[in-house]
Amino acid sequence: MTFKPRSIAPRKPTRGVWITCLFGIAILLASLSIAVSVGAVVVPVKTVWGILANKAAPGAVAVDWSAGREAIVWNIRLPRAILACLVGAGLALVGASLQAVTRNPLADPHLLGISAGGAFGAILALLHTGLFLGGLTVPLLAFLGSLGAILIVLAVTQFAAATSADRLVLAGVAVSFIVMSAANVLIFLGDPRATHTVVFWMLGGLGLAGWDQLIYPAVILLGCGAYLWLRSGHLNAMTVGDETATTLGIPVARFRLTIFVIGALITGVMVAFSGVIGFVGLMIPHIVRLLVGGDYRRLLPISALCGAVFLLWADIVARTIMAPDDMPSGIVTGLIGGVFFVWLLRRQIR
Repeated sequence: MTFKPRSIAPRKPTRGVWITCLFGIAILLASLSIAVSVGAVVVPVKTVWGILANKAAPGAVAVDWSAGREAIVWNIRLPRAILACLVGAGLALVGASLQAVTRNPLADPHLLGISAGGAFGAILALLHTGLFLGGLTVPLLAFLGSLGAILIVLAVTQFAAATSADRLVLAGVAVSFIVMSAANVLIFLGDPRATHTVVFWMLGGLGLAGWDQLIYPAVILLGCGAYLWLRSGHLNAMTVGDETATTLGIPVARFRLTIFVIGALITGVMVAFSGVIGFVGLMIPHIVRLLVGGDYRRLLPISALCGAVFLLWADIVARTIMAPDDMPSGIVTGLIGGVFFVWLLRRQIR
């Protein structure tokens, strides 16, 4: 009979955690309403919910808005807001999982080169190969690029005998620069007429969101997120150390590789539709740990909620700070994330 330490075994969510989740969902819905409402053309929140109710049940409410406002809400802003939620939740889940299996508080899909690999695959599809698999082409090549990048990082750490957590991040940063340089070469060799759109997308733009695209990140997020939550006990054990996880019967090497593959899948698909958005996976798990502790049974779902809310508000700021111009959301997350990264380094030193 295997002994399972009490501090590692996932506990049942307490009443406080359920209250936190419900509070987070309420904030997410309020933020979603504001995100759809604000912009170059302000649409009252009451009108927003009226349009959504009319779409769900035609004729349920009196139509007192113009067709133009309905098109803005339904065809432009709502898909963009939902995509921001999906991407923010996915990146937060990946960051939290990577921090567990690497035992490194600085682990993040952006710093480990996963985002750069996804960008390389997406650019390859957009500018060179064409959509030979239809709508699946960009997500598939982005996933393969992310997976290739993390495998290169692992190969570099093995080659350089860089087994420590800090050196893993350094290897990831080095690979990220190399892969992004290769992506820039693809842009340089691509069609000049399409480079403006690609460059805007690389900065983390959500402006190309559409209903026909949301199915891919939604399915990946739900499936991979469920798997990560079901393996929350394994993630708890990995934070303590490989030896402890091995004594609990966890195949450490295989499980770590599985988390890397899942992280590459989530990041690649998110990057394919949102561009490169950094530091969400680094910041959100640390903030959530201050609220609910380090148990991954609670950390993962609340990180997903907070990641969705954070990127949604980053997109609101990006759309309104220079209105009517549309600033890429990745610029806002980069500014906030850079400051947070410095604070985190200082905290680790102390």
